[in-house]
Amino acid sequence: MPPAAPSQPLTVLVTGASSGIGRATVHLLAGRGARLVLLARGRAALEDTAAEAREAGAAEVVVCPADVLDEDALRTAVDGSVARFGRLDAVVHSAQVVAYGRIEDVPKEVYERVVDTSLHGTANLARVVLPVFRRQGAGHLVIVSSLLASVATPFMGSYIAAKWGQLGLIRVLQQETRDVADVHVSAVAPGGVNTPIYAQAGSYIGIKGRPPIPIYSPQRVARSVVARLEHPRRLVQSGFANPVVILGFRLFPAVYDALVGPLLRVFALADDHRTSATEGNVFRSVPEGNATEGRWHGL
Repeated sequence: MPPAAPSQPLTVLVTGASSGIGRATVHLLAGRGARLVLLARGRAALEDTAAEAREAGAAEVVVCPADVLDEDALRTAVDGSVARFGRLDAVVHSAQVVAYGRIEDVPKEVYERVVDTSLHGTANLARVVLPVFRRQGAGHLVIVSSLLASVATPFMGSYIAAKWGQLGLIRVLQQETRDVADVHVSAVAPGGVNTPIYAQAGSYIGIKGRPPIPIYSPQRVARSVVARLEHPRRLVQSGFANPVVILGFRLFPAVYDALVGPLLRVFALADDHRTSATEGNVFRSVPEGNATEGRWHGL
């Protein structure tokens, strides 16, 4: 873990802090007494998360409503954190949006926003954070990736393009920070996780998504994220089924492609959650939909 000043708690900025894995990570870090800077698009859900963090034992919590596509807002949040606390030990990046639909059916602006949030949002954060880490001589950027950064499924083309691109960018960042021994970039790739992202997603297939089995709890993934602060890793698959799925995708592509569509319809779409075409939270925060967990049961 990046060294904090003697007797000082770690200072960690978390993006996507108002929901899902980001919110679960905030809870875990708060329980360890960290100083937290919470970033997401909507203030209301961030304030709720901040209250939970204070109750869980966070040394201090700062709320910074911002979109990861706004580099100036990111810089303001990072510079403000350093000015307030003297340093920034780590950044956990979990902000992401999703849209379901065939490539031909998802509106261009929705498709591009999903890709931009993941790919350009990560680049924006790196441009702002890594110079701070270099000046300090230490720091850790942990990025929440996805199993879908390594495989493909129908109806999730925008998210898969986003995550494949993001994973390539992560590898570049890892290569470009090798010159500073105590600056690290790690990635954690979960499979299906019981978070609200599925219900919050845009959809152009008449139905909402659901996490595919096996379904993991956001707390389980958060533990893997926080563990990277102690034990940096290039890429950790957070899910015991992930390596099997990736192996099938790579070694048996014809079989994989024949099975993935039918399996997705059975195990990754919510038949009881029909919907008209919707952009979901792709362009703006939907506070009432934010929470740590979704409506499923996670391991």
